[in-house]
Amino acid sequence: MRPIKIVTDSCSDLTKDLREKYNIDYLRMNTVQDGKETPASLDWEYFSPQDLYNTIREGNRVTTTQVPANTFEKFFKQWLDEGFDIIYIACSGKCSGSVNTGKTVADELLKDYPDAKIASIDSLNACLGEGQVAIKAAQLRNDGLSFDEVVEQTKAVRNNVNQFVTVHNLNALKASGRVTGSSAFFGNLLGVKPILVSDTEGNNVPIKKVKGRFNSLQEIVDLSVDAIENVEDQTIFIAHSDCLEEAEEVEKMIKEKLPNADTYIGYIGPIIGASIGADAIGIFSWGKNVERLMQS
Repeated sequence: MRPIKIVTDSCSDLTKDLREKYNIDYLRMNTVQDGKETPASLDWEYFSPQDLYNTIREGNRVTTTQVPANTFEKFFKQWLDEGFDIIYIACSGKCSGSVNTGKTVADELLKDYPDAKIASIDSLNACLGEGQVAIKAAQLRNDGLSFDEVVEQTKAVRNNVNQFVTVHNLNALKASGRVTGSSAFFGNLLGVKPILVSDTEGNNVPIKKVKGRFNSLQEIVDLSVDAIENVEDQTIFIAHSDCLEEAEEVEKMIKEKLPNADTYIGYIGPIIGASIGADAIGIFSWGKNVERLMQS
């Protein structure tokens, strides 16, 4: 049986220590500002989180690209030559076209590698929700499951990722076309904070609107605690876009309700950050199927 390479992309927001712990690689997308493309590194080699988020706070537009086809070709070919089969855990196809590009490149490469396998899996999530799915695939591989078993079981749990995210203001969501200008204006004026989840198809959708920053943080904690299952067997991930003190406060609130919870705080990376803006906070865990959450 060929060894399996688990790979994700810049939207997964997996820090270097998590990638090394679970033996996961990632493919870089790009940020674009003033016509200049910069690799979207999850290790922040090209600019710091503060550089990115202060740029956004100042009202500057940062856009993004998907993983380039030549990047897929370069690294897929390298790993195939090294004897690996490849499982690519992609950002939700509703947010990025990378999963489809990965499939297209894989189909072409496999013509020259008839004994190899490549799977491009839509994680139906982004940020550390996508990262959770990649970690799950890596754990299944590490447990000795076959390629097909890893693919099947990874796909089966995608809708059990629970994402609850809130933003400080709606400016970046407006700039990226995710809310209208009028909604952003009145939402900011009234201090309304949407609570965003990833639905069964991978769309990021608001399920609630809460007035006030503290209330929105309390709400994502309450929703996460209500949705989580088997808390002793997982890590609860807290992602933030340059608001560490508030992320630590969220962690404290989680610990008050779930004293034995294992938690991990990390940055929202360049790609997701460019869309959601500065001072966003999200909680990611395994729990109830998302379909049940959408109906509640």
